[in-house]
Amino acid sequence: MKRFYWLLSSGLLALPPAQAQTQPPVQPPAGSMAPAAAPTAPWTLPAAVEYALAHNLNVRQSQLNAQTIDAALLQSRAARLPSANLNGTQTWNYGTSVNQLTNVFQNQTTRINNFSAASQITLFSGFQLRNTIQRNVLDYEAALNDVEKARNDLSLNVASAFLQTLLAQELLRTNQVRAASTQLQVERTQKLLRAGAVAESNLLDIQAQFSTDQLNNITAENQLTLAKLQLAQYLNLDEAASGALTIATPTLSDPDESALSDVTPALLFESAQTRQPEIKASDLRVQSSIRGVDLARGAYYPRLAFGASIFTGYSSLYVRPISTGDSVQIPFPVFTADPITGLPTSTPFFALSPKQAVRAAESSTFSSQLQDNLGKSLQFTLQIPILNGLTARTNVQRAKINQQLAEVRAEQARLVLRQTIQQSYADALAAQRQYLASRQQVESLTLAYRNAEIRFNNGLLNGTEFNIAKNNLTAAESSMIQAKYSFIFRRKVLDFYQGKPITL
Repeated sequence: MKRFYWLLSSGLLALPPAQAQTQPPVQPPAGSMAPAAAPTAPWTLPAAVEYALAHNLNVRQSQLNAQTIDAALLQSRAARLPSANLNGTQTWNYGTSVNQLTNVFQNQTTRINNFSAASQITLFSGFQLRNTIQRNVLDYEAALNDVEKARNDLSLNVASAFLQTLLAQELLRTNQVRAASTQLQVERTQKLLRAGAVAESNLLDIQAQFSTDQLNNITAENQLTLAKLQLAQYLNLDEAASGALTIATPTLSDPDESALSDVTPALLFESAQTRQPEIKASDLRVQSSIRGVDLARGAYYPRLAFGASIFTGYSSLYVRPISTGDSVQIPFPVFTADPITGLPTSTPFFALSPKQAVRAAESSTFSSQLQDNLGKSLQFTLQIPILNGLTARTNVQRAKINQQLAEVRAEQARLVLRQTIQQSYADALAAQRQYLASRQQVESLTLAYRNAEIRFNNGLLNGTEFNIAKNNLTAAESSMIQAKYSFIFRRKVLDFYQGKPITL
Protein backbone atom coordinates (compact mmCIF):
# COMPACT_ATOMS: atom_id res chain seq x y z
CA MET A 1 0.00 0.00 0.00
CA LYS A 2 2.93 2.38 0.63
CA ARG A 3 3.66 2.10 -3.10
CA PHE A 4 0.25 3.64 -3.85
CA TYR A 5 1.08 6.73 -1.80
CA TRP A 6 4.47 6.94 -3.40
CA LEU A 7 2.72 6.93 -6.76
CA LEU A 8 0.42 9.67 -5.57
CA SER A 9 3.29 11.74 -4.22
CA SER A 10 5.00 11.50 -7.61
CA GLY A 11 1.75 12.01 -9.50
CA LEU A 12 -1.47 13.45 -8.10
CA LEU A 13 0.15 15.47 -5.32
CA ALA A 14 3.44 16.43 -6.93
CA LEU A 15 2.00 17.84 -10.13
CA PRO A 16 2.87 21.57 -10.16
CA PRO A 17 0.45 24.21 -11.37
CA ALA A 18 1.06 23.17 -15.01
CA GLN A 19 4.52 24.80 -15.09
CA ALA A 20 7.01 21.97 -14.45
CA GLN A 21 7.22 18.53 -15.91
CA THR A 22 6.99 15.55 -13.54
CA GLN A 23 9.55 12.76 -13.36
CA PRO A 24 9.01 9.70 -15.58
CA PRO A 25 6.78 7.08 -14.00
CA VAL A 26 8.30 4.00 -12.43
CA GLN A 27 8.26 0.99 -14.73
CA PRO A 28 5.52 -1.40 -13.61
CA PRO A 29 5.87 -5.17 -13.94
CA ALA A 30 5.52 -6.58 -17.42
CA GLY A 31 2.52 -8.70 -18.23
CA SER A 32 2.52 -12.45 -18.05
CA MET A 33 1.47 -12.74 -21.68
CA ALA A 34 2.56 -11.12 -24.89
CA PRO A 35 1.36 -7.52 -25.17
CA ALA A 36 -2.05 -7.39 -26.75
CA ALA A 37 -3.55 -4.72 -28.93
CA ALA A 38 -5.79 -2.25 -27.18
CA PRO A 39 -9.46 -2.10 -28.07
CA THR A 40 -10.58 0.77 -30.24
CA ALA A 41 -13.11 2.03 -27.70
CA PRO A 42 -11.91 4.32 -24.89
CA TRP A 43 -10.82 2.51 -21.76
CA THR A 44 -12.99 2.61 -18.66
CA LEU A 45 -11.51 1.98 -15.23
CA PRO A 46 -13.23 -1.43 -14.73
CA ALA A 47 -12.10 -2.54 -18.20
CA ALA A 48 -8.54 -1.38 -17.51
CA VAL A 49 -8.42 -3.22 -14.18
CA GLU A 50 -9.80 -6.41 -15.71
CA TYR A 51 -7.34 -6.28 -18.61
CA ALA A 52 -4.38 -5.63 -16.32
CA LEU A 53 -5.29 -8.54 -14.05
CA ALA A 54 -5.22 -10.87 -17.04
CA HIS A 55 -1.82 -9.67 -18.32
CA ASN A 56 0.23 -8.81 -15.24
CA LEU A 57 3.37 -10.76 -14.37
CA ASN A 58 3.17 -10.30 -10.59
CA VAL A 59 -0.32 -11.78 -10.52
CA ARG A 60 0.82 -14.65 -12.72
CA GLN A 61 3.79 -15.33 -10.44
CA SER A 62 1.50 -15.45 -7.42
CA GLN A 63 -0.76 -17.90 -9.22
CA LEU A 64 2.17 -20.14 -10.13
CA ASN A 65 3.42 -20.03 -6.55
CA ALA A 66 -0.01 -21.17 -5.37
CA GLN A 67 0.08 -24.00 -7.92
CA THR A 68 3.49 -25.06 -6.60
CA ILE A 69 2.16 -25.23 -3.05
CA ASP A 70 -0.88 -27.13 -4.31
CA ALA A 71 1.47 -29.70 -5.86
CA ALA A 72 3.27 -30.03 -2.51
CA LEU A 73 -0.11 -30.58 -0.84
CA LEU A 74 -0.95 -33.34 -3.31
CA GLN A 75 2.41 -34.98 -2.69
CA SER A 76 1.97 -34.89 1.11
CA ARG A 77 -1.43 -36.55 0.77
CA ALA A 78 0.04 -39.22 -1.49
CA ALA A 79 2.72 -39.94 1.14
CA ARG A 80 0.06 -41.87 3.10
CA LEU A 81 -0.19 -44.39 0.27
CA PRO A 82 2.11 -47.43 0.17
CA SER A 83 5.16 -47.28 -2.04
CA ALA A 84 5.67 -49.97 -4.69
CA ASN A 85 8.71 -50.47 -6.91
CA LEU A 86 9.86 -52.99 -9.50
CA ASN A 87 13.57 -53.67 -10.08
CA GLY A 88 15.37 -55.66 -12.74
CA THR A 89 19.06 -56.13 -13.53
CA GLN A 90 21.08 -58.08 -16.06
CA THR A 91 24.72 -58.78 -15.29
CA TRP A 92 27.58 -60.53 -17.07
CA ASN A 93 30.31 -61.88 -14.79
CA TYR A 94 33.78 -62.64 -16.18
CA GLY A 95 36.47 -64.56 -14.35
CA THR A 96 36.17 -65.80 -10.80
CA SER A 97 32.99 -64.76 -9.02
CA VAL A 98 30.33 -66.05 -6.69
CA ASN A 99 27.16 -67.14 -8.40
CA GLN A 100 24.36 -65.24 -6.66
CA LEU A 101 21.90 -68.08 -7.16
CA THR A 102 24.16 -71.10 -6.37
CA ASN A 103 26.52 -69.39 -3.91
CA VAL A 104 29.54 -71.23 -5.36
CA PHE A 105 32.74 -69.89 -6.84
CA GLN A 106 33.00 -70.10 -10.57
CA ASN A 107 35.43 -69.04 -13.23
CA GLN A 108 33.20 -68.74 -16.26
CA THR A 109 31.35 -66.10 -18.15
CA THR A 110 27.90 -66.00 -16.57
CA ARG A 111 24.75 -64.12 -17.35
CA ILE A 112 22.60 -63.32 -14.32
CA ASN A 113 19.16 -61.68 -14.16
CA ASN A 114 17.63 -60.44 -10.92
CA PHE A 115 14.01 -59.34 -10.58
CA SER A 116 12.33 -58.01 -7.46
CA ALA A 117 9.23 -56.14 -6.33
CA ALA A 118 8.95 -54.33 -3.01
CA SER A 119 6.23 -52.38 -1.26
CA GLN A 120 6.26 -50.41 1.99
CA ILE A 121 3.76 -48.40 3.97
CA THR A 122 4.24 -46.22 7.02
CA LEU A 123 1.94 -47.31 9.83
CA PHE A 124 2.91 -44.67 12.39
CA SER A 125 5.29 -41.71 12.21
CA GLY A 126 4.41 -39.52 15.15
CA PHE A 127 1.46 -37.99 13.24
CA GLN A 128 3.96 -36.28 10.94
CA LEU A 129 2.12 -37.27 7.77
CA ARG A 130 -1.15 -35.84 9.09
CA ASN A 131 0.47 -32.63 10.34
CA THR A 132 2.31 -32.17 7.05
CA ILE A 133 -0.98 -32.37 5.14
CA GLN A 134 -2.69 -29.90 7.47
CA ARG A 135 0.25 -27.50 7.26
CA ASN A 136 0.29 -27.65 3.45
CA VAL A 137 -3.47 -27.03 3.33
CA LEU A 138 -2.97 -23.84 5.35
CA ASP A 139 -0.01 -22.79 3.20
CA TYR A 140 -2.08 -23.29 0.04
CA GLU A 141 -4.94 -21.19 1.41
CA ALA A 142 -2.42 -18.48 2.35
CA ALA A 143 -0.99 -18.59 -1.18
CA LEU A 144 -4.48 -18.10 -2.64
CA ASN A 145 -4.82 -14.99 -0.47
CA ASP A 146 -1.44 -13.82 -1.76
CA VAL A 147 -2.88 -14.05 -5.26
CA GLU A 148 -5.85 -11.96 -4.18
CA LYS A 149 -3.53 -9.40 -2.58
CA ALA A 150 -1.50 -9.15 -5.79
CA ARG A 151 -4.73 -8.55 -7.69
CA ASN A 152 -5.80 -5.86 -5.19
CA ASP A 153 -2.43 -4.11 -5.37
CA LEU A 154 -2.55 -4.08 -9.15
CA SER A 155 -6.14 -2.80 -9.13
CA LEU A 156 -5.18 0.16 -6.94
CA ASN A 157 -2.09 0.86 -9.06
CA VAL A 158 -4.21 0.89 -12.22
CA ALA A 159 -6.77 3.15 -10.52
CA SER A 160 -3.99 5.55 -9.50
CA ALA A 161 -2.55 5.63 -13.04
CA PHE A 162 -6.04 6.02 -14.52
CA LEU A 163 -6.83 8.99 -12.27
CA GLN A 164 -3.44 10.51 -12.94
CA THR A 165 -4.23 10.34 -16.66
CA LEU A 166 -7.59 12.00 -16.05
CA LEU A 167 -5.87 14.70 -14.02
CA ALA A 168 -3.32 15.30 -16.78
CA GLN A 169 -6.15 15.58 -19.33
CA GLU A 170 -8.01 18.04 -17.12
CA LEU A 171 -4.91 20.20 -16.64
CA LEU A 172 -4.23 20.14 -20.36
CA ARG A 173 -7.77 21.28 -21.18
CA THR A 174 -7.50 24.05 -18.60
CA ASN A 175 -4.18 25.23 -20.01
CA GLN A 176 -5.54 25.17 -23.54
CA VAL A 177 -8.47 27.36 -22.47
CA ARG A 178 -6.08 29.79 -20.79
CA ALA A 179 -3.80 29.88 -23.82
CA ALA A 180 -6.77 30.55 -26.12
CA SER A 181 -7.92 33.35 -23.83
CA THR A 182 -4.44 34.87 -23.78
CA GLN A 183 -4.26 34.71 -27.57
CA LEU A 184 -7.47 36.71 -27.78
CA GLN A 185 -5.94 39.22 -25.35
CA VAL A 186 -2.88 39.52 -27.62
CA GLU A 187 -5.06 40.21 -30.65
CA ARG A 188 -7.18 42.74 -28.73
CA THR A 189 -4.10 44.50 -27.36
CA GLN A 190 -2.59 44.74 -30.84
CA LYS A 191 -5.73 46.51 -32.04
CA LEU A 192 -5.69 48.86 -29.05
CA LEU A 193 -2.00 49.59 -29.65
CA ARG A 194 -2.66 50.48 -33.28
CA ALA A 195 -5.44 52.75 -32.09
CA GLY A 196 -3.07 54.34 -29.57
CA ALA A 197 -5.21 53.32 -26.60
CA VAL A 198 -2.52 51.34 -24.75
CA ALA A 199 1.23 51.47 -24.40
CA GLU A 200 3.51 49.05 -26.25
CA SER A 201 4.63 47.55 -22.93
CA ASN A 202 1.14 46.12 -22.45
CA LEU A 203 1.47 44.19 -25.70
CA LEU A 204 4.92 42.91 -24.75
CA ASP A 205 3.63 41.75 -21.35
CA ILE A 206 0.65 39.91 -22.79
CA GLN A 207 2.83 38.31 -25.49
CA ALA A 208 5.19 37.09 -22.78
CA GLN A 209 2.20 35.64 -20.93
CA PHE A 210 1.07 33.87 -24.11
CA SER A 211 4.52 32.28 -24.46
CA THR A 212 4.28 31.09 -20.86
CA ASP A 213 0.86 29.60 -21.56
CA GLN A 214 2.22 27.77 -24.59
CA LEU A 215 5.04 26.37 -22.47
CA ASN A 216 2.49 25.24 -19.90
CA ASN A 217 0.56 23.51 -22.70
CA ILE A 218 3.67 21.58 -23.74
CA THR A 219 4.36 20.65 -20.13
CA ALA A 220 0.77 19.47 -19.68
CA GLU A 221 0.99 17.43 -22.89
CA ASN A 222 4.19 15.80 -21.62
CA GLN A 223 2.50 14.99 -18.32
CA LEU A 224 -0.39 13.41 -20.17
CA THR A 225 1.97 11.37 -22.34
CA LEU A 226 3.83 10.06 -19.29
CA ALA A 227 0.57 9.28 -17.49
CA LYS A 228 -0.71 7.33 -20.49
CA LEU A 229 2.61 5.50 -20.74
CA GLN A 230 2.41 4.46 -17.12
CA LEU A 231 -1.16 3.23 -17.55
CA ALA A 232 -0.23 1.39 -20.77
CA GLN A 233 2.65 -0.33 -18.96
CA TYR A 234 0.30 -1.55 -16.25
CA LEU A 235 -1.97 -2.85 -19.00
CA ASN A 236 1.03 -4.41 -20.80
CA LEU A 237 0.15 -2.83 -24.13
CA ASP A 238 2.56 -2.72 -27.02
CA GLU A 239 4.09 0.52 -28.24
CA ALA A 240 1.53 1.13 -30.96
CA ALA A 241 -1.41 0.51 -28.62
CA SER A 242 0.03 2.65 -25.84
CA GLY A 243 0.48 5.55 -28.26
CA ALA A 244 -3.18 5.32 -29.28
CA LEU A 245 -4.44 4.83 -25.71
CA THR A 246 -7.58 6.83 -24.92
CA ILE A 247 -9.65 6.68 -21.77
CA ALA A 248 -13.27 7.47 -21.19
CA THR A 249 -13.76 10.61 -19.11
CA PRO A 250 -16.39 9.90 -16.46
CA THR A 251 -18.42 12.52 -14.66
CA LEU A 252 -16.75 12.98 -11.27
CA SER A 253 -18.66 14.77 -8.55
CA ASP A 254 -16.88 17.44 -6.57
CA PRO A 255 -16.16 16.65 -2.91
CA ASP A 256 -18.33 18.41 -0.38
CA GLU A 257 -18.30 18.76 3.38
CA SER A 258 -20.22 15.49 3.89
CA ALA A 259 -18.09 13.37 1.56
CA LEU A 260 -16.43 11.50 4.47
CA SER A 261 -19.31 11.42 6.89
CA ASP A 262 -19.97 7.70 6.36
CA VAL A 263 -16.52 6.39 7.35
CA THR A 264 -14.34 6.41 10.45
CA PRO A 265 -10.86 4.87 10.63
CA ALA A 266 -11.65 2.64 13.63
CA LEU A 267 -14.80 1.10 12.16
CA LEU A 268 -13.18 0.80 8.75
CA PHE A 269 -10.24 -1.12 10.22
CA GLU A 270 -12.48 -3.53 12.11
CA SER A 271 -14.34 -4.26 8.91
CA ALA A 272 -11.29 -4.40 6.65
CA GLN A 273 -9.24 -6.84 8.72
CA THR A 274 -11.90 -9.51 8.23
CA ARG A 275 -11.75 -9.15 4.43
CA GLN A 276 -8.25 -8.16 3.40
CA PRO A 277 -6.30 -11.09 1.94
CA GLU A 278 -2.99 -10.06 3.52
CA ILE A 279 -4.56 -10.38 7.00
CA LYS A 280 -6.08 -13.75 6.13
CA ALA A 281 -2.77 -14.94 4.71
CA SER A 282 -0.83 -13.91 7.82
CA ASP A 283 -3.35 -15.62 10.12
CA LEU A 284 -3.19 -18.79 8.03
CA ARG A 285 0.59 -18.79 8.23
CA VAL A 286 0.36 -18.54 12.03
CA GLN A 287 -1.78 -21.68 12.01
CA SER A 288 0.67 -23.29 9.59
CA SER A 289 3.56 -22.53 11.95
CA ILE A 290 1.64 -24.21 14.80
CA ARG A 291 1.35 -27.31 12.63
CA GLY A 292 5.06 -26.98 11.98
CA VAL A 293 5.72 -27.28 15.72
CA ASP A 294 3.57 -30.41 15.90
CA LEU A 295 5.39 -31.77 12.87
CA ALA A 296 8.79 -31.24 14.51
CA ARG A 297 7.61 -32.87 17.73
CA GLY A 298 6.67 -35.97 15.75
CA ALA A 299 10.38 -36.83 15.61
CA TYR A 300 10.19 -37.75 19.32
CA TYR A 301 7.83 -40.65 18.56
CA PRO A 302 8.71 -44.15 17.28
CA ARG A 303 8.22 -44.97 13.64
CA LEU A 304 6.61 -48.19 12.46
CA ALA A 305 6.59 -49.36 8.85
CA PHE A 306 5.52 -52.55 7.10
CA GLY A 307 7.13 -53.90 3.95
CA ALA A 308 6.78 -56.86 1.61
CA SER A 309 9.00 -58.02 -1.22
CA ILE A 310 9.31 -60.81 -3.77
CA PHE A 311 12.49 -61.92 -5.55
CA THR A 312 13.52 -64.23 -8.35
CA GLY A 313 16.42 -64.60 -10.75
CA TYR A 314 18.13 -66.46 -13.56
CA SER A 315 21.72 -67.73 -14.03
CA SER A 316 23.11 -69.22 -17.20
CA LEU A 317 25.10 -71.81 -15.14
CA TYR A 318 22.26 -72.86 -12.94
CA VAL A 319 21.41 -76.65 -13.30
CA ARG A 320 18.50 -78.59 -11.92
CA PRO A 321 18.85 -82.15 -10.46
CA ILE A 322 16.61 -84.74 -12.15
CA SER A 323 15.92 -88.52 -12.04
CA THR A 324 16.56 -90.39 -15.29
CA GLY A 325 14.82 -93.76 -14.49
CA ASP A 326 15.39 -96.96 -12.41
CA SER A 327 18.67 -98.85 -12.01
CA VAL A 328 19.17 -102.62 -12.34
CA GLN A 329 18.30 -104.52 -9.19
CA ILE A 330 21.43 -105.88 -7.52
CA PRO A 331 21.11 -109.41 -5.99
CA PHE A 332 22.51 -110.00 -2.54
CA PRO A 333 23.27 -113.64 -1.34
CA VAL A 334 21.33 -114.84 1.62
CA PHE A 335 23.24 -116.61 4.43
CA THR A 336 22.10 -118.70 7.36
CA ALA A 337 23.83 -119.82 10.50
CA ASP A 338 25.15 -123.41 10.77
CA PRO A 339 23.30 -125.15 13.62
CA ILE A 340 26.46 -126.80 14.85
CA THR A 341 29.28 -124.34 14.29
CA GLY A 342 27.20 -121.21 14.19
CA LEU A 343 29.07 -119.97 11.16
CA PRO A 344 27.26 -118.33 8.24
CA THR A 345 26.44 -120.72 5.51
CA SER A 346 25.33 -119.71 2.01
CA THR A 347 21.95 -120.64 0.78
CA PRO A 348 20.56 -120.99 -2.75
CA PHE A 349 18.45 -117.89 -2.19
CA PHE A 350 19.20 -114.29 -3.21
CA ALA A 351 17.74 -110.94 -1.94
CA LEU A 352 17.10 -108.11 -4.41
CA SER A 353 17.77 -104.43 -3.45
CA PRO A 354 15.10 -101.75 -4.14
CA LYS A 355 15.30 -99.98 -7.46
CA GLN A 356 17.20 -96.65 -7.08
CA ALA A 357 16.69 -93.53 -9.24
CA VAL A 358 19.66 -92.45 -11.24
CA ARG A 359 20.63 -88.87 -10.42
CA ALA A 360 21.60 -86.43 -13.15
CA ALA A 361 21.42 -82.67 -13.92
CA GLU A 362 20.17 -80.52 -16.79
CA SER A 363 20.24 -76.82 -17.69
CA SER A 364 17.26 -74.90 -16.40
CA THR A 365 15.16 -72.71 -18.72
CA PHE A 366 14.58 -69.02 -18.06
CA SER A 367 10.92 -69.41 -17.11
CA SER A 368 11.53 -72.42 -14.89
CA GLN A 369 14.33 -70.64 -13.04
CA LEU A 370 12.08 -67.67 -12.38
CA GLN A 371 9.62 -70.06 -10.79
CA ASP A 372 12.19 -72.20 -8.94
CA ASN A 373 14.13 -69.22 -7.53
CA LEU A 374 11.07 -67.33 -6.31
CA GLY A 375 11.41 -65.91 -2.78
CA LYS A 376 9.08 -63.79 -0.62
CA SER A 377 9.45 -61.76 2.54
CA LEU A 378 7.39 -59.70 4.99
CA GLN A 379 8.99 -57.15 7.25
CA PHE A 380 8.01 -54.86 10.11
CA THR A 381 10.43 -52.03 10.89
CA LEU A 382 10.30 -50.23 14.24
CA GLN A 383 12.55 -47.24 14.81
CA ILE A 384 12.69 -45.76 18.31
CA PRO A 385 14.57 -42.45 18.56
CA ILE A 386 16.87 -42.29 21.58
CA LEU A 387 19.69 -39.88 20.80
CA ASN A 388 20.20 -38.17 17.45
CA GLY A 389 22.48 -35.32 18.30
CA LEU A 390 19.57 -33.23 19.68
CA THR A 391 18.29 -32.87 16.12
CA ALA A 392 14.64 -33.30 17.08
CA ARG A 393 14.91 -30.88 19.98
CA THR A 394 16.65 -28.25 17.85
CA ASN A 395 14.01 -28.59 15.12
CA VAL A 396 11.25 -28.10 17.68
CA GLN A 397 12.93 -24.94 18.96
CA ARG A 398 13.26 -23.61 15.43
CA ALA A 399 9.61 -24.40 14.73
CA LYS A 400 8.58 -22.46 17.85
CA ILE A 401 10.66 -19.49 16.74
CA ASN A 402 9.02 -19.64 13.30
CA GLN A 403 5.64 -19.61 15.05
CA GLN A 404 6.60 -16.47 16.98
CA LEU A 405 7.84 -14.85 13.75
CA ALA A 406 4.54 -15.70 12.05
CA GLU A 407 2.62 -14.15 14.94
CA VAL A 408 4.75 -10.99 14.77
CA ARG A 409 4.19 -10.77 11.01
CA ALA A 410 0.46 -11.12 11.54
CA GLU A 411 0.51 -8.27 14.06
CA GLN A 412 2.67 -6.24 11.69
CA ALA A 413 0.17 -6.81 8.87
CA ARG A 414 -2.64 -5.54 11.07
CA LEU A 415 -0.54 -2.56 12.15
CA VAL A 416 0.25 -1.68 8.52
CA LEU A 417 -3.42 -2.01 7.60
CA ARG A 418 -4.49 0.22 10.50
CA GLN A 419 -1.86 2.84 9.67
CA THR A 420 -2.74 2.74 5.97
CA ILE A 421 -6.42 3.29 6.71
CA GLN A 422 -5.62 6.09 9.12
CA GLN A 423 -3.29 7.71 6.60
CA SER A 424 -5.84 7.31 3.79
CA TYR A 425 -8.55 8.92 5.88
CA ALA A 426 -6.26 11.78 6.97
CA ASP A 427 -5.12 12.37 3.38
CA ALA A 428 -8.71 12.27 2.12
CA LEU A 429 -9.79 14.74 4.79
CA ALA A 430 -6.86 17.02 3.96
CA ALA A 431 -7.65 16.84 0.24
CA GLN A 432 -11.31 17.59 0.96
CA ARG A 433 -10.40 20.67 2.99
CA GLN A 434 -7.87 21.77 0.40
CA TYR A 435 -10.44 21.45 -2.35
CA LEU A 436 -13.07 23.45 -0.45
CA ALA A 437 -10.54 26.17 0.31
CA SER A 438 -9.23 26.17 -3.26
CA ARG A 439 -12.75 26.42 -4.63
CA GLN A 440 -13.40 29.56 -2.58
CA GLN A 441 -10.03 30.93 -3.68
CA VAL A 442 -10.87 30.27 -7.33
CA GLU A 443 -14.22 32.03 -6.97
CA SER A 444 -12.54 35.10 -5.46
CA LEU A 445 -9.65 35.15 -7.93
CA THR A 446 -12.07 34.71 -10.85
CA LEU A 447 -13.83 37.92 -9.87
CA ALA A 448 -10.48 39.65 -9.44
CA TYR A 449 -9.31 38.41 -12.83
CA ARG A 450 -12.47 39.60 -14.59
CA ASN A 451 -12.07 43.02 -13.03
CA ALA A 452 -8.39 43.10 -14.02
CA GLU A 453 -9.30 42.04 -17.55
CA ILE A 454 -11.80 44.87 -17.92
CA ARG A 455 -9.30 47.40 -16.59
CA PHE A 456 -6.54 45.98 -18.83
CA ASN A 457 -8.74 46.18 -21.94
CA ASN A 458 -9.54 49.80 -21.10
CA GLY A 459 -5.88 50.64 -20.58
CA LEU A 460 -6.28 51.21 -16.85
CA LEU A 461 -4.04 48.30 -15.84
CA ASN A 462 -0.56 47.45 -17.09
CA GLY A 463 0.33 44.03 -18.45
CA THR A 464 2.42 42.99 -15.47
CA GLU A 465 -0.41 43.43 -12.99
CA PHE A 466 -2.83 41.70 -15.35
CA ASN A 467 -0.48 38.74 -15.75
CA ILE A 468 -0.14 38.47 -11.98
CA ALA A 469 -3.93 38.29 -11.61
CA LYS A 470 -4.16 35.67 -14.34
CA ASN A 471 -1.31 33.53 -12.95
CA ASN A 472 -2.86 33.63 -9.49
CA LEU A 473 -6.10 32.29 -10.93
CA THR A 474 -4.19 29.66 -12.92
CA ALA A 475 -2.37 28.41 -9.80
CA ALA A 476 -5.59 28.31 -7.78
CA GLU A 477 -7.45 26.35 -10.47
CA SER A 478 -4.61 23.86 -10.79
CA SER A 479 -4.50 23.40 -7.02
CA MET A 480 -8.26 22.86 -6.92
CA ILE A 481 -8.15 20.25 -9.71
CA GLN A 482 -5.29 18.36 -8.06
CA ALA A 483 -7.05 18.41 -4.68
CA LYS A 484 -10.19 17.03 -6.33
CA TYR A 485 -8.42 14.07 -7.95
CA SER A 486 -6.35 13.46 -4.85
CA PHE A 487 -9.53 13.22 -2.81
CA ILE A 488 -11.21 10.95 -5.37
CA PHE A 489 -8.36 8.44 -5.27
CA ARG A 490 -8.13 8.40 -1.50
CA ARG A 491 -11.88 8.03 -1.28
CA LYS A 492 -11.61 5.04 -3.64
CA VAL A 493 -8.99 3.54 -1.34
CA LEU A 494 -11.38 3.88 1.60
CA ASP A 495 -14.17 2.36 -0.50
CA PHE A 496 -11.83 -0.50 -1.37
CA TYR A 497 -11.29 -1.24 2.32
CA GLN A 498 -15.06 -1.21 2.74
CA GLY A 499 -15.28 -4.01 0.19
CA LYS A 500 -16.66 -1.86 -2.63
CA PRO A 501 -15.47 -2.36 -6.23
CA ILE A 502 -13.07 0.18 -7.72
CA THR A 503 -15.18 2.19 -10.15
CA LEU A 504 -15.60 5.82 -11.10
